[in-house]
Amino acid sequence: NAKVTPDIIIVIGGDGTMLHAIHNYMHLGLPFYGINTGELGFLMNHLVLKTSTKQDSLLNALRNTDELSIFPLEMAVTTTDNKKFKALAINEVSLLRQTCQAAKIEISVNGKIRLESLISDGVMVSTPAGSTAYNFSAGGQILPITSNLLALTPISSFRPRRWQGALIRNDSVVTFKVLQAKVRSVSAVADFFEIRNA
Repeated sequence: NAKVTPDIIIVIGGDGTMLHAIHNYMHLGLPFYGINTGELGFLMNHLVLKTSTKQDSLLNALRNTDELSIFPLEMAVTTTDNKKFKALAINEVSLLRQTCQAAKIEISVNGKIRLESLISDGVMVSTPAGSTAYNFSAGGQILPITSNLLALTPISSFRPRRWQGALIRNDSVVTFKVLQAKVRSVSAVADFFEIRNA
């Protein structure tokens, strides 16, 4: 009945499985190793079976892997009825319109207004780990996984039409103020944790 203390968490699946595992077990402070059996697997490794047993292959892969630290974003949300929520995001924090009305959002970085009014389907801040996911689909730049940057990316921008987003330092504080929030309602999402009426 000896208690076993794990050294590592091995995740088998795709990026979604890895994101859920990180959110569920990051409090343990253990490293994660992903084995891709999903679609893209940007956060995962491909296990190549070169030795006599699968166990040997996995142990060799674990011994010869490079460790990489990724840092989550912290999302703090106040709803239109003044409720407050916090959540962490490994990929991105996004604001998304809830109705047929486009969102109208003021964007500040480190306390300075950078865009007085973005009219769009939404906007996101993406980590390097998440830059190849929703961020890239929305036209954002892919960031090297070790970069000290975040991608600030509009989602289907109507005004200003040609604004394609910005790259900002990873220690920046980004504030989104939803303008006309009662009429142009918006959801705030940290990976898969959603708050309505932000």
